[in-house]
Amino acid sequence: MIDPFGPLQAPPTVSIPSAAPPASVPFPEPPVRPHSAPPVRPYGVPFARELAAYGDRVALITPDGELSYRRLAERVAATAERLGPVRRLVLLAGGNRADALVVHLAALSAGHPVLLVPGDNDRAIRALTAAYDPDVVARPDDHGTWTLDERHHGSSHTLHPELTLLLSTSGSTGSPKLVRLSHENVQANAESIATYLGISDTDRAATTLPMHYCYGLSVVHSHLLRGAGLILTDRSVSEPAFWAEFRTARGTSLAGVPYTFDLLDRVGFERMRLPHLRRVTQAGGRLAPERVARYAELGRRSGWELFVMYGQTEATARMAYLPPHLAAERPEAVGVPIPGGSFRLHPVDDQGDPGIGELVYSGPNVMLGYAESPADLALGRTVRELHTGDLARRAPDGLYEIVGRRGRFVKIVGLRIEPQRVEALLERHGVTAYCTADGDALAVAAVGDKAADGDRLRRLVADECGIPARAIRIRVLAELPRLTTGKPDYEAVRRLTRPAPEEVEEAAGLARDLCRLYAEILDRADATEDSSFVSLGGDSLSYVEMSLRLEEALGGLPTDWHTKPIRELRALATPVTEPAGAEASEVPAAGAAKRSARWNGRPRTRGPESPQPSRPWRTRRTLETGIALRAVGIVLIVASHIPVFSLQGGAHVLIGVAGFNFARFHLTGAERRARLRHLWRGIARVAVPSMAWITGAVALTGFYDPANALLLNSLLDQGTERHEWHYWFVEALVYILVVLAVLMAVPLLDRLERRYAFGVPLALLAVGLIGRYDLPDLAPARFHLGPTVVFWLFALGWAAARATTTRQRSLLTAVLLLALPGFFHDQSLRTTLVVAGLALLIWVPTLPSLGPLNRSAGILASSSLYIYLTHFQVYPHVPDDFPVLALFASLAVGIGYAAVATRVVRRL
Repeated sequence: MIDPFGPLQAPPTVSIPSAAPPASVPFPEPPVRPHSAPPVRPYGVPFARELAAYGDRVALITPDGELSYRRLAERVAATAERLGPVRRLVLLAGGNRADALVVHLAALSAGHPVLLVPGDNDRAIRALTAAYDPDVVARPDDHGTWTLDERHHGSSHTLHPELTLLLSTSGSTGSPKLVRLSHENVQANAESIATYLGISDTDRAATTLPMHYCYGLSVVHSHLLRGAGLILTDRSVSEPAFWAEFRTARGTSLAGVPYTFDLLDRVGFERMRLPHLRRVTQAGGRLAPERVARYAELGRRSGWELFVMYGQTEATARMAYLPPHLAAERPEAVGVPIPGGSFRLHPVDDQGDPGIGELVYSGPNVMLGYAESPADLALGRTVRELHTGDLARRAPDGLYEIVGRRGRFVKIVGLRIEPQRVEALLERHGVTAYCTADGDALAVAAVGDKAADGDRLRRLVADECGIPARAIRIRVLAELPRLTTGKPDYEAVRRLTRPAPEEVEEAAGLARDLCRLYAEILDRADATEDSSFVSLGGDSLSYVEMSLRLEEALGGLPTDWHTKPIRELRALATPVTEPAGAEASEVPAAGAAKRSARWNGRPRTRGPESPQPSRPWRTRRTLETGIALRAVGIVLIVASHIPVFSLQGGAHVLIGVAGFNFARFHLTGAERRARLRHLWRGIARVAVPSMAWITGAVALTGFYDPANALLLNSLLDQGTERHEWHYWFVEALVYILVVLAVLMAVPLLDRLERRYAFGVPLALLAVGLIGRYDLPDLAPARFHLGPTVVFWLFALGWAAARATTTRQRSLLTAVLLLALPGFFHDQSLRTTLVVAGLALLIWVPTLPSLGPLNRSAGILASSSLYIYLTHFQVYPHVPDDFPVLALFASLAVGIGYAAVATRVVRRL
């Protein structure tokens, strides 16, 4: 078993005089103490104190390795000791990472109340820190180092003995209204969930939901209670890397809110082979009955069970579940109470049906009560049963069904949002608004001078509530809709914020255009809205054209666009909000005009109806660094060979770019066989047009040996003449890709690469450095042109694509700065150029650019291989007195060959 946390060190002693200001100290690795256990207090949570009982069973599985229960218990015990013997309020910036989980379990085990907040929301952390003045704040600093900010030695609060956990009920708004939970609440709910789900110590659950969310936290608690494993990840189920981690760890359990199931549909979940999956759980909002039935049937065919559940934070997460065998026939029901709990229906005056009432829950997991200020932390139990606010009926078969809502809490993408708080938020910003839910969206109608910028309001609400902007619909009006009684007309708000029919048609038209664009460039007639560039087999040769065409259509692209389905890319072209003061009758026309302006840059397809891009000449854009390096690199190569000037090193930069693109386009989350098919196809797209052109050069010029046509010069060492090494770059690239394709065909190596995405290329980089140095039997005839010598640059680019932290990028930069000097002997300018190019690749994802510059760079980058192949036979035929003409002629012929070769290879 791999221990990713390394040897532990004793924490430094922190001594703060009574008059000294609070100190923030790094949170170090705690010391190992055999058979250590947290301090036993009457009100600690039992399962958090008993982790060591599961010994060497795997507790945590991370991308870096595994951690046993024994090791986890030691870390928890040592951290509990750090927190001290006096109970203190600990504000924890939650996250699906081992450091956060250790602090959480340490506090639970030792009886320190935990105020759990979203770790990625600085606004919420600041707001709750100011509101509750916690004694300790646990969070990572700007460099990712975990710290305990010990703001008070003892506690500045009176903490009730039973108080264990504080959770927000309002998403990520930083609202001071919190749910107070006791040790009994936490333990009882974990035991109940583990019982009805049948969790055992052989289970492994992925953390598909955030830790600060009560549903996500209940997954953690219920599995740790039974000694099961947690696949600790913050990846989305829409990412191929998530499924690679899940398969490698033999995941048995998935949890999701309704939006998660939207993503599962998009990534083709029903076609996935997940042999170890046992159960899928759903909560966090209503899933449409037809989808419940469909997933229940899918589970029956695939060998796993679907558990639909109902709960609230006030009940420590869960109150009811629908037994899996009833999901297909009773998908509209929330089911039966969880073990230890019970329901009753409280009569509601304005309900005509006597069988419908407010659902009231009782059980050991019902909260102590709410807290709205630090003084409330001293309170004991103020709530005995939970009035859910939901209207329900009990069917004859004993199952409960939710039929409506008394209050105005709504759930958007699994988060509980209080519309009144959103209205208050906008009021603070000078905007009067009505807010309500409409299906899976938050509908907002707003008025006021500051409401003109609807996009700004959407971002503001999204940031405050922690929900995606796509789930918020804003309409700016001259006057808010009201009923005849003067009360807000929320039905009118829903109606006014819904997309107009022409908007729906416009979006559908854009989707069709994007699908046609994908089909045209990738030659894939099967492209649908659920397809992505990677899933359709796109590679570095087609990436450039696709990215530039999409940017023309959508006005901007995220860096991971190639992994996103067309459906999500289409959302980037969401119509803008209408201006303030628009009358209701004017809104459709205004909206249509703005949509036309926004979408005027649709992709050009073969269909005559597709509008052409129309953008100002000086449109500010960005250009991916990899594309820029390919464009600049090929110009430098050709210009230096003519020579227009002498600035060498471009080819070695492109070797690094090739490694970068290899990781992005070939090492996807697809299964091994699909990966290999894609990789061999990519090799053919490089080798076939190269061998065809070089064969012609061999026949017509007499400069080359047949070994050049077969790409064997580097292997057979046919000579040392300059022209015989013209095509060293193509040979090196093909050799490297072929060897890697053979290695990736080995199942063990394929699994290692998926598990250690950065570690594998780093290890290959170390191996490549052996060939970089002039060791016996390893140096080729031309030292810096052989494939074994330049492989380390390819591996460096591969590792750069996988680097996700500053530390990893710094390590690669250090290797580059140490290994490159001397590589080109005394050519310092060449060394500087390669260092600069690869450093940009490592650190800078995009560069500022202009629209016309992007188009020029795109043509050069997508044709770079073909320009490299052809320029040796072009520039010698242009008189030496016209080097610039020779340069343009070489580029033009290469671009022309690219157009021909691309079409031929696609047909083949």
